Amino acid sequence: MRILFLSHYFPPEVNAPASRTYEHCREWAAEGHEVTVVTCTPNHPAGQVYPGYANRFWQTETKDGIRVVRLWTYVTPNEGFFKRSANYLFYMVMATLAAPFLPRADVVLSTSPQFFNGLAGFFVAAIKRAPWVLEIRDLWPESIVAVGAVRSRPLIRLLEAMERFAYLRADRIVAVTDSFAEHIARRGVDRRKVEVIKNGVDLSLFQPMCRDVGLAQKLGLDGKFVAAYVGTHGMAHGLDVILDAAELLRDRNDLAFLMVGDGAEKARLVQKRNAMQLDNVIMLGQQGKDVMPALWAASDVGLVLLRRKDLFKTVIPSKMFEIMAMKKPIVLGVEGESQRIVEAAGCGICIEPENARQLADALMDLSTDSSKSLDMGARGSRFVVENFNRTTLAHRFLAILQTFGRRELVR
Repeated sequence: MRILFLSHYFPPEVNAPASRTYEHCREWAAEGHEVTVVTCTPNHPAGQVYPGYANRFWQTETKDGIRVVRLWTYVTPNEGFFKRSANYLFYMVMATLAAPFLPRADVVLSTSPQFFNGLAGFFVAAIKRAPWVLEIRDLWPESIVAVGAVRSRPLIRLLEAMERFAYLRADRIVAVTDSFAEHIARRGVDRRKVEVIKNGVDLSLFQPMCRDVGLAQKLGLDGKFVAAYVGTHGMAHGLDVILDAAELLRDRNDLAFLMVGDGAEKARLVQKRNAMQLDNVIMLGQQGKDVMPALWAASDVGLVLLRRKDLFKTVIPSKMFEIMAMKKPIVLGVEGESQRIVEAAGCGICIEPENARQLADALMDLSTDSSKSLDMGARGSRFVVENFNRTTLAHRFLAILQTFGRRELVR
């Protein structure tokens, strides 16, 4: 099968969409399918082209059997609504212009957000005369409205109309949560057209390992109970709660916070940490994917946090599964579908989002009860192996793609 995948992000970028796209495509290529990924020049999140790459009109490489086509990109940091929107729109235009020169495809798959990346699939599929599968990893424009990035009612109505257009015109929709699938159905889409393939984890990379004592010493974390947040520092995450909890636990010399990643809120959070003189908070920039397991191994508990918004009750942050695979307990500040997973697995403590007091209390509980932490970690590890193995999920996704040509599409 010839699969043409449009993805705004792809390794060496290390965010969740890059990982999901690569890990699925790697499995499909290993099965003997011809997989081409059309993406940007790697620059996320700092808006700086990665070493070894140049922002050219067209460049190709092969990665684990995947043909990667990188298009000329409007390079900008992952901050500021209008510049970011221009970046996303530019990709859609470039992908559409490149479509006649791309390989033939049996199916075109595009992923959203970013929304214009998802919508690019409509144009490319029309040009390639191929079915279009739209993957929905977040609800858009609801997600940007929820964090206050867009307030103009006319603009919101326009974006919602575009959202509904994409849902109705796609031949299949693959959502990453059950809640997303129900939301899409409420937009007038035949529920039979919507499949759910949740996020998962690469168990060959993320697996229990001994703590890297050298790394812990290098970071000043040796001998401490470490609560780690690893991921995007964005408007949706409400990471002030970490700094506020650190203030409450300032006198606990045996407990430290590790924050790893970059994003639109990173500079402000660093300034706030410094102004509060929080010596118990270590902040690192974005790290390579290969470093992530060692960072989790140097930690005692993983933090999964989002702001307290109804929309975020529908999401499942992918970092949950990495933490579980590393046999670490979770402190979860997300309500809804994510909370149900943690409770079903028995792998963590659920707190009210953006509640620093509850976060501090949960960490004090886990840091003083090692058997509880170990038990939660073991439960999470078993649960993720049974339910969220990325290889298994990739094959389920492939089965959906392979239905094209075998039966009539639902319109």
